[in-house]
Amino acid sequence: MKIIINGIHANLRFSSAHIIPSHDLCGSIHGHSYFVDVEIEGERSGKFEFVADFKDVKDSVRKICEKLDHKVLIPINNADMEFKGLNSSNKLILNDFKDAKYLNFAIQNKNYKLPIEDCVLLPLKHTSAEELSKYFTCKLFEDIQNKGYNIATIALGVNEGIGQGALFKKEF
Repeated sequence: MKIIINGIHANLRFSSAHIIPSHDLCGSIHGHSYFVDVEIEGERSGKFEFVADFKDVKDSVRKICEKLDHKVLIPINNADMEFKGLNSSNKLILNDFKDAKYLNFAIQNKNYKLPIEDCVLLPLKHTSAEELSKYFTCKLFEDIQNKGYNIATIALGVNEGIGQGALFKKEF
């Protein structure tokens, strides 16, 4: 059995700026009004024989959306980005910035300085729709896995607008 949640109609949305370092067109900071679609397959179970309660799924996805909403999404595992203030092993660690006021980084010949409070540092190589859909899928599963559902797969789409997005499907 499968449940489906349409992100536009369920208000699973966020607006963010991002950059795809070294990409010809998307290599400049730009933004999208994203929406998130969810499909979950599994066995019906529990008192109400749900695959998963729509409320639980929407609450989980909304928490992720709220974290990213009106922020600049920064992929900290991108080889084309040089962050200032790296630790001694020359690796960026999210905790390195807990007391920072600004995020300083360079991409090729461009230098950036952004207020850290305006950024979300994501453990991704890119902030593409493909990577964001994978990120959302993993975060959603982490959040709902202990609610007693027998989930077989989650397919989650992150759409940059109507008609274009990426769908990541993971089997559990």
